[in-house]
Amino acid sequence: MGVESKKKKRALLIALRARFASFGYAFRGIKELVAEQPNAKIHLIVASMVILAGFLLDISTMEWLVIILSIALVFAAEAFNTALEYLTDLVSPNFHPLAGKTKDVAAGAVLITAIGTAIVGLVVFLPKLLALFTN
Repeated sequence: MGVESKKKKRALLIALRARFASFGYAFRGIKELVAEQPNAKIHLIVASMVILAGFLLDISTMEWLVIILSIALVFAAEAFNTALEYLTDLVSPNFHPLAGKTKDVAAGAVLITAIGTAIVGLVVFLPKLLALFTN
């Protein structure tokens, strides 16, 4: 193996280690989100209940896909909201109207995704629950 080939292999290994390390940082961020944000804990509890209901009510593959995507969107919105709150607190430790607006809009984005997800839940689960209780 030539010197150039060894250098390329070493560079590739370093790049792969960096990619794997980035997963570690991402998992640390998820742990931070769930450990420190009360709303993320609520989302986790509700998501667990929805997943259990999905198994109990035997939802279809397509319904699972929509439910999983909806849950992921709510968690992603909550993560972006939390990141914006941390960043806003860093750059504007004292009260500033724009800092407040930033936080409000980010929280509004979470609310929009949560409402959309609740509607998805109603569309998927309500017919199954009605059929269960009317039969």
